[in-house]
Amino acid sequence: MAETKGKFDFAIDRGGTFTDVFARLPDGRERVLKLLSHDPQNYRDAPTEGIRRVLEQETGQSFPRDQPLDTSQIGWIRMGTTVATNALLEREGERTALLVTRGFRDLLHIGTQARPNLFDLEVCMPEVLYEEVIEVEERVILRQDSCQLPRNEPKRIVTGSTGESLEVWQELDLQRVEQDLRRVQSKGISSIAVLLLHSYTWAAHEKAVGSLAKRLGFHQVSLSSEVMPMVRAVPRGYTVCADAYLTPKIHLYLTEFSAGFKGGLKDVDVLFMQSDGGLTPMEQFCGSRAVLSGPAGGVVGYAVTCYGFMEKKPVIGFDMGGTSTDVSRYAGQYEHVFEATISGITLQAPQLDISTVAAGGGSRLFFRSGMFVVGPESAGAHPGPACYRKGGPLTVTDANLALGRLLPTFFPKIFGPGENEPLSTEETMKHFHTLTKEINQYLSTNQSSSSAAGGHHSEMSVEDVAMGFINVANEAMCRPIRALTQAKGHDTSKHVLACFGGAGGQHACAIARALGMKTVFIHKYSGVLSAYGLALADVVEEVQEPCSLKYEAGSYSELDRRIEQLSQRCDQILRKRGFISSQINIEVFLHLRYEGTDCALMITATGHPSNAHSCMSGDFRTAFTKRYLKEFGFTITDRPIMVDDIRVRGSGKSGIRSKVQPKAGQKSPRPIKMTQCYFEDRYLDTTVYLWEDLSSDHSIQGPAIIIDKNSTILVEPACVAHLTEDGDVCIDVGTGTQCVLGTELNAIQLSIFSHRFMSIAEQMGRVLQRTSISTNIKERLDFSCAVFGPDGGLVSNAPHIPVHLGAMQETVQYQVFGDGMHAPVFFVASRGHHADIGGITPGSMPPHSTCLQQEGAVFTSFKLVTGGVFQEKAVTDALMAPAQYPGCSGTRNLRDNLSDLRAQVAANQRGCQLVGELIASYGLEVVQAYMGYIQSNAELAVRDMLKDFARRRRQETGSLEVEAEDQMDDGTPIRLKVQIDEQQGSAVFDFTGSGTEVWGNCNAPRAITLSALIYCLRCMVGQDIPLNQGCLAPVKVIISPGSILQPSQNAAVVGGNVLTSQRVVDVIFKAFQVCAASQGCMNNISFGSENSGYYETVAGGAGAGPSWKGRSGVHTHMTNTRITDPEILESRYPVILEQFSLWPGSGGTGLYHGGDGVIRKLRFRSPVWQSFKFRGQEYHQPGSWGKTNSFCFCILDMFSLFTPGGGGYGSVDEPDGDYQLPSKL
Repeated sequence: MAETKGKFDFAIDRGGTFTDVFARLPDGRERVLKLLSHDPQNYRDAPTEGIRRVLEQETGQSFPRDQPLDTSQIGWIRMGTTVATNALLEREGERTALLVTRGFRDLLHIGTQARPNLFDLEVCMPEVLYEEVIEVEERVILRQDSCQLPRNEPKRIVTGSTGESLEVWQELDLQRVEQDLRRVQSKGISSIAVLLLHSYTWAAHEKAVGSLAKRLGFHQVSLSSEVMPMVRAVPRGYTVCADAYLTPKIHLYLTEFSAGFKGGLKDVDVLFMQSDGGLTPMEQFCGSRAVLSGPAGGVVGYAVTCYGFMEKKPVIGFDMGGTSTDVSRYAGQYEHVFEATISGITLQAPQLDISTVAAGGGSRLFFRSGMFVVGPESAGAHPGPACYRKGGPLTVTDANLALGRLLPTFFPKIFGPGENEPLSTEETMKHFHTLTKEINQYLSTNQSSSSAAGGHHSEMSVEDVAMGFINVANEAMCRPIRALTQAKGHDTSKHVLACFGGAGGQHACAIARALGMKTVFIHKYSGVLSAYGLALADVVEEVQEPCSLKYEAGSYSELDRRIEQLSQRCDQILRKRGFISSQINIEVFLHLRYEGTDCALMITATGHPSNAHSCMSGDFRTAFTKRYLKEFGFTITDRPIMVDDIRVRGSGKSGIRSKVQPKAGQKSPRPIKMTQCYFEDRYLDTTVYLWEDLSSDHSIQGPAIIIDKNSTILVEPACVAHLTEDGDVCIDVGTGTQCVLGTELNAIQLSIFSHRFMSIAEQMGRVLQRTSISTNIKERLDFSCAVFGPDGGLVSNAPHIPVHLGAMQETVQYQVFGDGMHAPVFFVASRGHHADIGGITPGSMPPHSTCLQQEGAVFTSFKLVTGGVFQEKAVTDALMAPAQYPGCSGTRNLRDNLSDLRAQVAANQRGCQLVGELIASYGLEVVQAYMGYIQSNAELAVRDMLKDFARRRRQETGSLEVEAEDQMDDGTPIRLKVQIDEQQGSAVFDFTGSGTEVWGNCNAPRAITLSALIYCLRCMVGQDIPLNQGCLAPVKVIISPGSILQPSQNAAVVGGNVLTSQRVVDVIFKAFQVCAASQGCMNNISFGSENSGYYETVAGGAGAGPSWKGRSGVHTHMTNTRITDPEILESRYPVILEQFSLWPGSGGTGLYHGGDGVIRKLRFRSPVWQSFKFRGQEYHQPGSWGKTNSFCFCILDMFSLFTPGGGGYGSVDEPDGDYQLPSKL
C-alpha cells in the first residue's frame, strides 16, 4: 500500500512553529524541508505549500499558489498536526454544551477535586470545555444482590455490554431533553457532548439523546459510550467533551486543507496520525484521539529506525524542543496509557506514554535564594532567548551559545526586530555578565557562614554560571526518564538514548552519561523525525469493549467469542482500505486487574501462547502476573483476575523503508573549522563538521560539533561519534573525567542534589501507589513519601499530602532520639492512610471518640521487617489489638492493611536503594552535607520572606507583631501571636492562649501544628523551593502542653488531623493577611460494616485573596486527595450517589468572592455504620457553615453533605479594604 510507483509521497508534521515535510520522490530519492507553520503573507496553508514547493522544484512545472494543486502526481499524504493540541491549549475549540445525568452538572468542574499545584494559594485550574450544561432526567444503577432498598414499583432490568445487570431507576425524559436542546441551540451552540452514568456498559439512553440531537440539526454529537466506552465517568466525560470541542475544529481544517487540491483530494490516500501512534483515514480523524498527533510521529520514527539498528535494545526517545522536552520508551511494543492529563483535561483514550518536562531551549534561567533554577517559565517564540535580539531573557539556548556550543555563523539571519540579523553572542554575554555579578555578590555575602569548610569562595566566571545552568537543565530532563525506567522496574543504563528535535543534540551526551547509558542514536532526519515517522507508521484500526468477566476457565469461551468478533471487525475494515492478509497484524489486549484493586494493566499475550489453562488468544494470566511482578514487585495469588476491557488493535503494514545508498567516504573526516567550547572547568579545542560531508566509515573523537541544517550535535569529550551505513549518527558515550565533589557548598550542585532528592521521593511515591491495594492509597493518593537526614530532619518530599509532613518528621525523629537508634546514615519514610485499623466504628474515624484507643491500632515504635522478613504475625496482632477495649474492634480489613504495609516497605526499599546509589556516586559525607545545605536553602528562603513581610508591615503599621484568633465549633479558641525579627528574618509563633485539650477528638498533636506551619511558610515564600525542615529553622514555636494543639498522649486526635489542622492554617494566613479562610475542614466521610469500610474527604471552597477569587469544589491546604469516581463508587459499595455538584452561593462575598462548597448526597442500599467530620454548626459571622441531615448509624437512609465555601477577601465598597472574615464557610 505504501509503494506508489512513479508518484510523490508526502509525510508532513504541522507543528505550532514549524511544518516539517518528508517527500519520497518517484525515483526513490528522499527530500526534507522545513517551513513556518504560519506565514500568511506568503501562503495560506503550510503543508499545502510544502507539497507545492516539492512538486514545482522536482518537476520543473509551475504550480501557482492561488490555484488548487493537481493531485495526479501525488500517491499519498500522511499528516500529524497540532491543530487539536493548540485548540485545547488556547481554548479555541467549538462552542459546546454538556448533557449529563441530573445531579451531576458540576461533575467535570470538580473532577478529581485535587488541586494541581499544592502550594499555590490561588488555585488555578483550566476551565471546562463546555459553556452550557443540560441535566438529563434519567438514571440507571448497577444491580446488587445485597440491595435492600424498597421499590414502590418494579424497575426495568437491562443487561449491559459487560454482561452486568442494571436497573433503570428513572426513565429518560426525551421531551424535556428536546426543550433544553432547542434552548442551547438558540444560543448558537451546535456541538454537544453526552455523558450519562454507566453508559459505558448500557448506552441506550445516550443513543436516544444522540439521535434526537442529530435530528434537531446539531453538527457535532459526541457520545461518551462511543468515544471511549470505559468505566469512570469523570475521565470519560472529559474525553467526550474534548471530542465535541475539538472535532469540529479538525474537520474545519481538513476542509480547508482539501480545498487546496483539485477534486478535494478524493483520489489521494490521505491519512492522519492519532495519539496512539497509528494512522487513520482523514474522515475518521477526531478530536479525542488527536492531541498527541504531532509527538506520536516522532515516537514511531525512533522506534522503527533505532530499535532494530541497536539489536533490539530498549530505547528512550528524547525530543527536546523550545519550551519543553518529551520523553518516551520503546522496547519492541509501543507503550500506551489510557488516561493522561493534557492542559488540565484528563483524556481516556489510547495514547502513547509520553512524559513532558518544562525544560527546553527556551526555558528561562533564574538564580533564587542560592539555587540555580531552570524553567518552567519559557521565553517563547516572542521575544525568545536573549540572543534573538528582541529583548528576551536568558535561556538554555543562551547558555549553550555562551559556552561556544552553538555557532551563530551556521544559523540563518532571521533574528532581531527586522528578522534579518544573526544570533547575538554579545546580547547573551551582556546578560550573563549581569547575572554572574549578582550570583557572586550573593555567594560572597551568604556562603561563607554556611560552608562546611569555612574557606575562601572563588568567584564564578560567566562560563561557570552558564555551565551550571546546563547541568541543572540536564538533571531536570533526567527526572522523567528515570520515571519511565527505574520507577517501572527497568534498568536505565540498559537503554539507548534516541535524540531528535532541534535542541536535543546539544544535551544528549551529557544526559546519557548522567543516566549510565552507553549509546546515543541520532537519525539523519532527527530534525524532522516526526514527519519521517509518519512515513514509517502503520494504519491502525482499534476497537474496544468493556467487560466484567473473571479470567477463569468458565469465562474463556465467552472471551474467545468476543475477541474473535472484534478481530473480524478490525480485519474487515483494513481489507476495505486495500490491505491484504499478509499486511494485516491483529493484536489482542485484555485490561486486567486483581479483584478489589484499581490498578488495571493493558496486557498482550505476545510471547505467551495459549494452553489448556488459557483462552485461545494466549496465556494472559501468565503475561499479567509477570508484568505485575515486574512493575509492582509482588503478585496476589489468592485473588481472582478481572477483565475490565477487551481491546483489539489491527495494523496494516504500510510504512516505507529507506532506500538511500550509503555515501562513500574518505579515509578521515575533514573538519570545516576549529572552535573553542567550554566543558566543566575549561575551554577545549573542538572540531566542527558538516553532517553532509561525513560518510559511513568516519569516526569522530569528541569534543566535536556536527552541524546539520536542522540541528547541532555536541560530541562531548570521551565520546566517539560514528556514521552508520544509513547516514545516522551513533555516539559511544564514555565515562569522561569524574569531578570529585567536596563537602563545601557548591550552588550548582545544590540545585542538582535538590532534583535528585526530589526524584527519589517521587519514585518512592510511584512505587507505593503502584504496589498498594487499597482505594485510599492507589486511587485517592492519600499518602506521602520523603527523605530525611541523619538527624531525622525532613530533606525532601514528593508533593503529596501536606498534613503528613510535620507528623512524618516527628515520627522519624522519635526513632532517633526516643528509641535509642545509633548513628543513622539517613532515613526514608512513607505514610499511607489505611481505610480501617479498628476502633469503635468502621473506617476508624469515629466522630465521638474520647481516647486514642477508640480510634484504632496505635504504634509507637514497631519493627515491621526484621532480617529481611516481614513480621506478619506481630503486625496482625497489633492491628487486632483494639478489640481488647470496650466497644472496639480490631481492623476490619486486615488483608488490605498487610498489602499496603508491604507496599510501604517496597517504597522505602526503593528510597534506600536510590539514596544508596547517590552515596556510591558522591560519598556519604558529600550526600549528608548536601542534605544539610538543602535545608539551609529553604531556611534562607523563609528568612527572606519574613524580612520582606516585616519591612512592609513596619512601613504600614509601625509594628512587627501580628495576631489572629479563630474558634472551633464548640468555642475552643485557637490563638496565635507572631513576633518578627526583621534583621534576622526570624519569628516566634506563640499559640499560648489556645484552648485546653478537649474531651472529644479535635485535639491536634504538636506534629499536626508543625505540619500546618511548615505548609503556610512554604506557601508564603511564593517560589519553588524544597519543602523541608529548613523552613522551620528561622521559627520558634510555643505551644502550651495540655492544650488542644499539644494534648496528652492518650487524647483522641482523629478530628485534629482532619479539622483542627485546617483551622490552624486559616489562623496563620489570617494573621499574615495572605488570603481568606478556606473551608476549614477536610469534610471526612466514612461508612462500612464489620467486614469492610470506605473513606473519603470531600471538596469545598477555597478562600479568595488580594487579587483572586476562590476556586469552587476543590481540596484546600492540608489535604489534596482524590475523590472516588461515581461509577467506581456505585460498583463496589452499597451506595447510590444521587448528587455531586457545587453549592451555589456558599462562598463568601467581598471584593473577591470565596469559592463555593459542594453538595454530595449518598443513598445507602444496605445497613452501614457511618461517621463524618466537618464544620457543622450554624455560624453568623456573617454567613453559614456546612450542613448535614443524617445520623451516625444509617439504615437505608440518605446522607446529604453540604461542604463549606471559602471566605471572600476585601470590602466591596473599599477596593483596598482589609482582610474580611469568610462570608460563608
